[in-house]
Amino acid sequence: HISNKKFVNFSEVRKEIEIETDRLVGATKSVSSIPINLRIYSPDVLNLTLVDLPGLTKVPVGGQPSDIELQIRHMILSFISNPNCLILVVVPAITDIANSDALKLACEVDPHKMRTIGVI
Repeated sequence: HISNKKFVNFSEVRKEIEIETDRLVGATKSVSSIPINLRIYSPDVLNLTLVDLPGLTKVPVGGQPSDIELQIRHMILSFISNPNCLILVVVPAITDIANSDALKLACEVDPHKMRTIGVI
C-alpha cells in the first residue's frame, strides 16, 4: 500500500484499491476485515468516515471459503452494532424490500430504525 501518497485522479484511486484488495485477499474472491483507508480532502465536504462493507452472499464462488456467508455476516455486525454508526442499506430496485437480507440485518441492531437509511 502506498502510504501518504496523494492521488488527484480517481482512476488511480480505483487501481490502488484493487491492488490493495488483491494484496489482502489474493485471487480467492474472499473478504478481509482489514480496512483499506482512503482520505478525501476538500474544503467542501464534512469530516466523515465511510466503511464500504461487502454485500451479503449466500453461495461461495471461486476460491471463497464455504462459510463466506457467516464471515460476511459477522463482519457486518461488528461494524453496524456500534450505536454511533449510521447504517446505509442499499437494496436493488428489482428486489422486493421485504426480502432484503441487508435490511433485516440492520433491523436486528437498530429495531426502531433510528440509525438506518435505506437506498433503493
